Amino acid sequence: MPKESSYGELQKLLNERIVVLDGGMGTTIREYGLDETAARGQRFQAIKKDILNNSDILSITQSEVIGDIHRKFFEAGSDIASTNTFSATTLAQSEFFVDDPRETGKGSKDQAFFQKILEDKFLNDLAWEINLKSAQICRLWADRVANETGEKKYVAGSIGPLTVSLSQSPDADDASKRVVNFDQVVAAYTHQIKALIEGGSDLLLVETIFDALNAKAASVAIKEVNEHLGFNIPLIFSAAVGMGGETMISAMKVESFINSFQHMNPLAVGLNCSLGPEPMRSFLTELSDKSNSYISIYPNAGLPNPLAPTGFDLLPDDMAKFSGEFAANGLINLVGGCCGNTPDHIAAIAKEVKKYEPRKLPKIDPCMRLSGSEAYNHTPEKNFLMVGERTNVAGSPRFAKLIKSNNLDDATKVARQQVENGANVIDVCMDEGLIDGVQMMGKFLRLLAAEPEISKVPIMIDSSKWEVIEEGLKSIQGKPIVNSISLKEGEEVFKKQARTIMSYGAAVVVMAFDEKGQASTYEDKIRICERAYQILVNDVGFNPQDIIFDPNILTIATGMDEHNNYAVDFINATKWIKENLPGAKVSGGVSNISFSFRGNNVVREAMHS
Repeated sequence: MPKESSYGELQKLLNERIVVLDGGMGTTIREYGLDETAARGQRFQAIKKDILNNSDILSITQSEVIGDIHRKFFEAGSDIASTNTFSATTLAQSEFFVDDPRETGKGSKDQAFFQKILEDKFLNDLAWEINLKSAQICRLWADRVANETGEKKYVAGSIGPLTVSLSQSPDADDASKRVVNFDQVVAAYTHQIKALIEGGSDLLLVETIFDALNAKAASVAIKEVNEHLGFNIPLIFSAAVGMGGETMISAMKVESFINSFQHMNPLAVGLNCSLGPEPMRSFLTELSDKSNSYISIYPNAGLPNPLAPTGFDLLPDDMAKFSGEFAANGLINLVGGCCGNTPDHIAAIAKEVKKYEPRKLPKIDPCMRLSGSEAYNHTPEKNFLMVGERTNVAGSPRFAKLIKSNNLDDATKVARQQVENGANVIDVCMDEGLIDGVQMMGKFLRLLAAEPEISKVPIMIDSSKWEVIEEGLKSIQGKPIVNSISLKEGEEVFKKQARTIMSYGAAVVVMAFDEKGQASTYEDKIRICERAYQILVNDVGFNPQDIIFDPNILTIATGMDEHNNYAVDFINATKWIKENLPGAKVSGGVSNISFSFRGNNVVREAMHS
């Protein structure tokens, strides 16, 4: 197990030259001609299901083969090799060792089924052993080749995308249904990550991301493990993209992908697998332009071709040519190959990219960066961020009626109409006594995720109940806003909630409210906002750009003299926040100010304008 982070060491190397990754483990395994008997070894002879396609099990039954593959890639020029653990979670391994209940007529693959999988001792022990041993094998050969060559080699713990999805329903009639829940995926990844690190991984590679919510669960698991480690292990997030530049299942665009995982401070973000290097070119360019992380790419060797020796079209020289072009254009910091790439491919790539300098990290101006399936960056030249609030049961009687009657089709149409009318963000609130807020928040957000015209915009999770906010965070693939937290329950609760929000990468609305109550005067507004800002930025490590203060717009013309300055106090507090709390944003419920004139729309509209 590493005693400290290798982040600085890797960063130094990446600034000096283009770093070379390895190639396709599965492709290279096939060159050894293993059959079912060899894959089983002595240990798994009694297993009923075929396991030849379970490449990860070979770290146990054919460890010398896996070690030899790592040796070949390191000797070919790989600086970093990934462990043989692409499908080594309990959830993925169950495919090879547990009968499908649908085939035996004994049930279905649902959350109850997968909970039993997570609690199964055989599968837990097996997954731990695969990850631990795979990391140890890769570590052994990294160190051996490093001793022989004098060049340090690194081990990347491979974390694959799973065989189950948090973003896709198995039921054509119910888009909100999921076979697993977020906590189950976090548990599976946490188990894998701990073993990978204990086995000697220098960094973690969350790869072939086609479901961004699965990857978000992996990032939450990584955060939890980092807390126990006492340092942050370096990370690479690598997405598989389609022809339109979207992640395959969750349809997240490239820049949205960046926004959704930037809170993890990844060593690198990149692309892999997919349709080969040429179709990835434009998406790689966008990634390079818009991310201030290092950029990695390791494509498939073209398209599948059963007649080709490797099963893919492109030869070593072909892959070297594409890699050289990417390097010559200043697009990459790390390069390798995925499916169809052998040690010969990596040797050719390594030789070619030696000719070029690594990509220089661009200066990205700070701003609040949100995302649905598309990115929304609130840059200084933009006007107000418009939040659609018609999907709020507390503010819209019509929407509340739809939710209470379980008319979710029409409720979804309300959200769509807001996007069509120009809302940048959709506020979703389920705080009503007759509604199960946790259940309905998750279900409604999953329904919105299935609607491309709605899911393209970010979500504001609006609730006064922490458990509802957490359910919202677990249901959104992009980068949302949480509305809201405050110092009402004291600093410790505030910090805990802020850290949780940050672990999901969300922005946050902070109410001007502390242990003494709601801020009504100018002095109280700036005192509470400054205190909250210092805690968030200095104690929690929150990005200032992701902090939105609500200094409370309160009602005037109530007949009470002490209320007369409420509007002026809000305006002055807003000015003070913008001048003294760098990066922070301000929001306000403008309609609150005219509540005394409800029923007199002419006066209210004049006041709001």
